[in-house]
Formats: sequence, C-alpha cells, structure tokens
Amino acid sequence: MAVRQALGSGLQLGRALLLRFTGKPGRAYGWGRPGPAAGWVRRERPGWAAGPGAESRRVGLRLPDRFHFFRQSVAGLAARLQRQFVVRARGGAGPCGRAVFLAFGLGVGLIEEKQAESRRAASACREIQAIFTQKSKLGPDPLDTRRWQGFRLEEYLIGQSIGKGCSAAVYEATTPTLPQNLEVTKNTRLLPGRGPGTSALGEEQERALGSPAFPLAIKMMWNISAGSSSEAILNTMSQELVPASRVALAGEYGAVAYRKSKRGPKQLAPHPNIIRVLRAFTSSVPLLPGALVDYPDVLPPRLHPEGLGHGRTLFLVMKNYPCTLRQYLRTNTPSPRLATMMMLQLLEGVDHLVQQGIAHRDLKSDNILVELDPDGCPWLVITDFGCCLADENIGLHLPFSSWYVDRGGNGCLMAPEVSTARPGPRAVIDYSKADAWAVGAIAYEIFGLVNPFYGQGKAHLESRSYQEAQLPALPELVPPDARQLVRALLQREASKRPSARVAANVLHLSLWGERILPLKNLKLDKMVGWLLQQSAATLLANRLTAKCCVETKMKMLFLANLECEALCQAALLLCSWRAAL
Repeated sequence: MAVRQALGSGLQLGRALLLRFTGKPGRAYGWGRPGPAAGWVRRERPGWAAGPGAESRRVGLRLPDRFHFFRQSVAGLAARLQRQFVVRARGGAGPCGRAVFLAFGLGVGLIEEKQAESRRAASACREIQAIFTQKSKLGPDPLDTRRWQGFRLEEYLIGQSIGKGCSAAVYEATTPTLPQNLEVTKNTRLLPGRGPGTSALGEEQERALGSPAFPLAIKMMWNISAGSSSEAILNTMSQELVPASRVALAGEYGAVAYRKSKRGPKQLAPHPNIIRVLRAFTSSVPLLPGALVDYPDVLPPRLHPEGLGHGRTLFLVMKNYPCTLRQYLRTNTPSPRLATMMMLQLLEGVDHLVQQGIAHRDLKSDNILVELDPDGCPWLVITDFGCCLADENIGLHLPFSSWYVDRGGNGCLMAPEVSTARPGPRAVIDYSKADAWAVGAIAYEIFGLVNPFYGQGKAHLESRSYQEAQLPALPELVPPDARQLVRALLQREASKRPSARVAANVLHLSLWGERILPLKNLKLDKMVGWLLQQSAATLLANRLTAKCCVETKMKMLFLANLECEALCQAALLLCSWRAAL
C-alpha cells in the first residue's frame, strides 16, 4: 500500500513539475522556473530554436525547448531523490523512496526512448529524401541543345489546332533543328503544317525531317487588353510564365527581355506532374489554321475586320501531349488501382505547388494533360496557370477586400472557403487546401462517375451550399482507403481536410504499405525498415528498366518528398479509418 501511495505521490509531483514548466512564462527565465539558486540552469541545445514556445527545426521533432529542460530537471531531481532515499541510509531507502525514484525514472526513460526513436526516423527520412531528390530531377527539355534558339515564331513549323480555351489556342509544332533522336509523344497526330502566316511543311521538308511528327505545342494567348508592347504583354500575362524554365525566360531576339518585378509572380520549380514552359516570347499574331472559324473576334483587324485583338501577343512553347484527362476518360476506363495512382499524381503535383506557395485555382480535367508510358499507364501533368495565385508577398493568403479581387477560374470546382468568402477590410482567403479539394472532386471523374459539382438537377451540388452527406458514394470496386480519402478531401471545413502531402502519403501507404499498416502498434522503427526496403527496391527497378514505369516514378516521388511527421499523420489517419470499418 505504501509503494502505491509513493508511486501516486511521484506522479503527482511530476505532473506539478510539468504544469509549472509549461505554465505562464516567468520574467527572468521565460519558462516560470526557479533561478540558478535552485540549481537549475538553462542550457541551449544545438539545433533547437530559442524563445518561448519555439519549435524544433528538425523534421519530425516538434517538442518545445521547455520540454527538454523539464526532462533534464526531472533527471536531476530523480538523482537527488536517489541520494536522499538510498545513499542516506546504509540499509538502503525505504519503499517510498524507491517508488518515487521509480516513477521519475520511468517517465524519463519513456521520454528518452521516444525521442531516440523520433531522431532515428527523422534522420533516416532525411537521408532517403536526399538520395531520391537527386534521382527525381527532370531530364533536359527538347530544346536544351538549342539554348539560344526558339525565341522567334519563324523558327517553328506549326501544324493543326490541338484545342482552344477561353484565353488561348494551342497548336502542334516542331522545328527543323530538333535532334533526330528526340522522343516523340505517343499517339501524337501526324499532320502536315499549313496556314497563312506560318511556316508550312512541304513534302521535301517532311522527307528531310524523316517524320512529320510534332513533339512540341505552341500556345498563342489572345491579346484583347494588354497592348502591343512586349513588356506590357509579358507583365499582363505573367501568370502564364509561372511554370516557365529559366531558359524560357532568357529573352527574345531583338525584343524586350522579361524583367521580373518585385511584385511579380513566383517562378515554379520543375516537377514531373506539372507542365514546363520551354520558351516564352512575343510575336505578331499570325493567321493559324481554323482561326477565322474558331476565334475570329480576338484576331487583330488586319486579319479580320471585326476583330478586337492587338497585333502582338504572347507565345508559349511546351511539350506536346496526346490528350487531356477529360479526353482520356471518354475512351478509357482505368482499373481501380490505376485510377488511385492517377489521383495520387494530382496530389503530388498540388503538394509541390503548395510547398512553393502557389495555388493553381483552376484545376479541372480539361487543364490536366495525359501521356502514356510503355505499358499504357497514364502520366498526368497539370497545365494552364493563367488563373494561379503566385504572389511573392502574400503567398497562399489572398486579401479579399472587395468583389473585384480575382478568386480564381473554375467556379464549379472552387473550394467552399473560397466560394463562400465575403469581402471586408480584414478578409483573407486561405488557398492552402483549395486545390486539394478540387482533386477530391475530380476523383469522381477518374473513378468513372459524373463530377457531382457539374451538371444540373438534383444530383448537382454547389460548393457554396453542399453538405457532406449529399456526396454520392463511389463504386464498391474503388479501394476503401481511396473512398475515405475523397470524402476527407471534400470536407467543407478546410481545417478538417488533410493536406495534399498527407493525402498523397495516405495513397502511397495504401498502395504499397500493406506490410506495416496491419500492425496494431505501429512503431517508427518498423516504418523506417519498410522505407529502406522500398528505397532499395525502387532504386533497383529504376536501374533495371530502360524507361521508368509510372509506378516506379510515383515511388521515387514519394521518397523524394519524405517527411517523417506527414508520413506518421497519414499512417494514423489510415489506421483510424480501418478501425472504424
């Protein structure tokens, strides 16, 4: 009975110490603890931020400084208790002294063990991340061998129209100077170039090239209000330049170079699931194939008497992809596993945008491009950044002072926190989880259903007013983890949604982490062992195959973005979902 009372006393004393050290900060030492007279001295630990409430900079460790001081203080107090109750008497301490010391020793041991496990996991994640960050770098673009070429429209041979949107038309293109061994996108249409104002491919040129394929695409922006000077055009349409490479912005022959202003948009780092603009330049508007039928009103008056466009505009050169996601889903029904990997690719792309402080704000299946790997698996690429939020000064938090502030493009797939926002002097819209919400809505299309936020009738939902109970159920063939994740991404409250990184980790673990997820008590050491196995298998698969398949590329992206804390959150989320079934 005495031992039990002593254990209780020890735990109460420990709880009192914890409340004391985590309570209101004192004036002298910042944490409300006794001064040096009591024998407790603050010691700075390397790698930890100073200041009350500061958090660790280390990945996966989120313990404040006062917690470490508490641990040291408890250890010192336990040592004094040991001397008091054990050393004082030759015959050893009584049961009360041993019990109090045991209570403190147990607490300190648990803290030390948990921290050691966290340190090992964080260190392993950093090492794995460093390896795969190098492995996941994109290869050279098709125009890298011609670094100072491709900044004039006359250098391109333009073919047929690929498509048009509300602000631009896209055409297939090539250049006679492209290397002969250039990889041509699968399923690209082979059509001869033609049209007034463009360089047409004649029969002799086609024979010289060896193939009339068009590995590039040129996007011609419609210039209604930007004026005709190159500088004005580049500044007005600067959002289109966010995914441009550094070489793309190197400048034009004899024209104004792009000068990035202090308040201009960010430049997005490359990512496999995001389009790369290879060249950006201004030029006179030509009469391209189908222009007089498809978009006569935006042509300049010299090409169409009733046209409203200016004579000069912006051109963007990109890789040519076979189709959009909407076009792909019209003729293909991906398996549940393949559809899950497609959703995962979108989450990886969105997470990269969030990490760069950029919001796309116009995600839809028409703005997602698709190409196929050698096995026919689709690889998804996010494109069309004309509506993006990429301001260096405000990041993902947009001041919403009036209705004139642009909230983004597609109103149907606008997250609830954006569509329901009301302007005011201090109103701010947080876009950090808005694109992830749009991915949850697009997932319905990927899994074979109609997007519930499109269309009309009773089945149609509006982001402003829908309730989560109204969301249609996904087919039973869809993996349960994917079904749960879609519903989680479509939570009305942004604070209840997982981030794009956590959501991507959920799918990674669901697809490839079945070995560790069934464990009732998931330990970090077990997870690190699984990560090391995944790393070795992925590196081996990458070396054994000439062209990396979609699954291997996704594993490499996962390991390149590895964060211990986000991975643990995803594992806990998955375990809670499965326990509730």
